[in-house]
Amino acid sequence: MNTLLWQILPYIALTSFVLGHIWRYRHDQFGWTTRSSQIYESRLLQIGSPLFHFGLLAVIAGHIGGLAIPKTWTQAVGISDHTYHYLAVIPGTIAGIAVITGLAILLYRRVTVPAVRKSTTKGDIFMYAVFIVTVITGMLNTVWENIFAGGYDYRETVSPWFRSVFMLMPDPSLMAGIPLSFALHALAALVLFTIWPFTRLVHVFSAPLGYLVRPYVVYRSKDVVKRGTSPYDRAWETANSPR
Repeated sequence: MNTLLWQILPYIALTSFVLGHIWRYRHDQFGWTTRSSQIYESRLLQIGSPLFHFGLLAVIAGHIGGLAIPKTWTQAVGISDHTYHYLAVIPGTIAGIAVITGLAILLYRRVTVPAVRKSTTKGDIFMYAVFIVTVITGMLNTVWENIFAGGYDYRETVSPWFRSVFMLMPDPSLMAGIPLSFALHALAALVLFTIWPFTRLVHVFSAPLGYLVRPYVVYRSKDVVKRGTSPYDRAWETANSPR
């Protein structure tokens, strides 16, 4: 079971994540979107969306620091385990609360606003369920395990295992005996990465870089500006003149 969960499943998730995005981009570019529902309701969205997204960015930054950076590196620059513990737990708890609050508002909006509820697909529901499990188990790791359960140094087990996967030398023995909440969090994250390319989460990789170089758009009123008085008349006249 250890081999299946911590040696085989990670590569299934990574393969699905990479190839799924390639397939989605090649065959469903018009569906590569978050399917914005702002037109249906904006008040709750304006509150929940920033809380969720900015909190999530902080959570991702914390995961990168905790999983990708070896413990020996932080010790080498003079950060003790005690200091690292506070640097991880306090900001992590604040970011987690922001994510949970924002997610709760967005889910409340999705359930209570009829138009938004109707635009929710079965895939969205499954994605939200997996995401909720990932967030809740992550908060259990940060708050319960580190504050109330005496603390658990995941940088001795989970972090080396995570790096070993990307080094193509996975060591499932590192995950044996880890707390249940850490195991569930890792498994939920693997499932989330597996389904990621086939959900609205693909919009994470959409950046409107073209807006930096595209020509500006000119909006003209057709009843206020008289012909010959606008500096753009010549261009429009050339484009629309009969041939």
